Amino acid sequence: MADNLVIVESPAKAKTLKKFLGSNYKIEASVGHVRDLPKSTIGIDFEDDYEPKYITIRGKGEVLAKLRKEVKSAKRVYLATDPDREGEAISWHLYNALKLDEKKTGRITFNEITKNAVKKSIKQAREIDMNLVNSQQARRILDRIVGYEISPLLWKKVKRRLSGGRVQSAALKMICDREEEIENFNPQEYYTISAELKAGKSEFTANFHSVENEKITLSDKAKTDEIINELKKSKFIVNEIKKGRRTRKPQPPFTTSTMQQEASKALGFATNKTMLTAQQLYEGVDVKGHGTIGLLTYIRTDSVRISDEAFLEAKSFIKENCGDEYAPPEKNVYKSRGRAQDAHEAIRPTYIDLGPEDIKDSLSKDQYKLYKLVWERFISSQMTEAVFETTTVKISAGKYNFRASGSKMVFDGFLFVYKQKNDEDKNIELPVMEENQELSVKDIEGTQHFTQPPSRFSDATLVKTLEELGIGRPSTYSAIITTLLNRGYVTKENKVFYTTELGEIVNEILADNFEEIVDIDFTAKIEEDLDKVEDGELEWKEIIRRFYPEFKSRIEDAEKKIGDISLEDEKSDVLCEKCGTNMVIKYGKYGKFLACPNFPDCRNTKPFFEEAGVQCPLCGGKVLIKKTKKGRKYYGCENNPQCGFMSWSKPTGESCPKCGSFLMEKGTKNKKVVCSNTECGFTKNIEADEE
Repeated sequence: MADNLVIVESPAKAKTLKKFLGSNYKIEASVGHVRDLPKSTIGIDFEDDYEPKYITIRGKGEVLAKLRKEVKSAKRVYLATDPDREGEAISWHLYNALKLDEKKTGRITFNEITKNAVKKSIKQAREIDMNLVNSQQARRILDRIVGYEISPLLWKKVKRRLSGGRVQSAALKMICDREEEIENFNPQEYYTISAELKAGKSEFTANFHSVENEKITLSDKAKTDEIINELKKSKFIVNEIKKGRRTRKPQPPFTTSTMQQEASKALGFATNKTMLTAQQLYEGVDVKGHGTIGLLTYIRTDSVRISDEAFLEAKSFIKENCGDEYAPPEKNVYKSRGRAQDAHEAIRPTYIDLGPEDIKDSLSKDQYKLYKLVWERFISSQMTEAVFETTTVKISAGKYNFRASGSKMVFDGFLFVYKQKNDEDKNIELPVMEENQELSVKDIEGTQHFTQPPSRFSDATLVKTLEELGIGRPSTYSAIITTLLNRGYVTKENKVFYTTELGEIVNEILADNFEEIVDIDFTAKIEEDLDKVEDGELEWKEIIRRFYPEFKSRIEDAEKKIGDISLEDEKSDVLCEKCGTNMVIKYGKYGKFLACPNFPDCRNTKPFFEEAGVQCPLCGGKVLIKKTKKGRKYYGCENNPQCGFMSWSKPTGESCPKCGSFLMEKGTKNKKVVCSNTECGFTKNIEADEE
């Protein structure tokens, strides 16, 4: 019989720990939380200073019964849940649910699941940190209050099964605001001039820079053509050749946020896929010749610090496998963003000598890709800088000035390992030239451009922005995005987020009635207060006391103020093919659809297309408002697929006076008409035209 009982959250983690702890240790898993607030009620005693009413989670009775049996026979119990607020809270709930004896219970944490780290943590067993627990409790209670008070309001006013969470609502507003920016964006025309030149037999490109050393913007074609005509009569002379060196520093090892961002950009992983895969690598994978081992350190961290031991291992590996010149004399130290939980290291491989290719056969495809990304990023973070030779050539053509730039890598440094180079680091070689040399002109070209609207959020840019604004914490980003997608508030197409009609309605209700809930600064301030609770500087219930009275008043006002939004079933003139009844318009996850009112006897459904009120510019048919499979709205012809007309913006039914293409409406607040031909640039303001 084992004298020691170790309780972890995950069976995979339990399997890994068994490898390091002898027969005197029994390892069991709680399989996550064992207690939580009830689902059927709000679970908070408002009369007793917001005291939470925790209950055993359904289905966890057997788990607790098994753990209680093991506790009785153990001389010592170790709570080994993850080293963060959530893990601390799970340990606290286990402590209370199992009625553990304080004298024989220890809380242990480790940043990596290795033999040394686990055994060291047992020697340094401590009491449960109630500051961490209370910080998690405050977040849980706040989220429960917001969710359980706002969601029923949305059910009454819009549709069932909606939710208005605290952090997700701020994130939704960010996506809606970005969509509005894009809709209201007015592209500005501008031009660039490039000259194809020859120095001897070698050709290169120089770009227009200034007029008499003063930069100007080329905003119209007439001015651009005028300059080009003058340039064709001018001699191109080399004025100055400037050579130099620049270095590119390696990037820091991954935090949770930067790992999510890079996995999105480099691997195309959604945030939830990244975190699921990273969790598997942290908890343990069966590696041939090694058994079940954890391959990554703890994957929820905002610190870029690494231990001296990890640096020395990396330095030794770099010298042996890359060369002495690739290893810096001292550790590369990086500054963490804002308030980092420096108790954790950055994300790094636990065994540096296990390269991605060495264990590829033991990993799934996704595990291999993510492990390779983390491994290369960590090794490269402790390597020397890459060095480039640069050349800048200033060229005059009469009163006009041109520039040409070249760059050549002379030492690859960390890029020897981290292959994802930026475009700017590609070698651009210029021919040998001398000052005052006259260059031959092969061609001079003016190119039309239009300023671009801000880009829609991708997983990477949304996570980056959430972090910069202080909304949520790295461990919550995946859950925020998943919730928005699952609720149908946003959809993702071509790896970027679009709002749905439902998301826009929910955002409008929240913004009009609960400004502080969707307010970025307010949400960030809550995160700061939660950090203060963790640091022992603020009593956790004080956050709730400040928040709830005003919030409750807003709920009551909103109940009276908000009128029912017309999303109820409407009778249509479309007959059900199966039973002949007039079908009704229902509202689903991605908007309206037609359904038979005789459900469940008749389950017939079909898409519902509203008319846009204009004719198709290609065939003259009706233009219908449609939705993609993921819920994004667009305009298409009723004669599809015979007619291929499609537009993301509503066509006006008119033709462009400049080029003849169809015109469309853009914008939400300041509506305008623009040409569908992006190279035309025609636009007019609707309000001004009407006046």
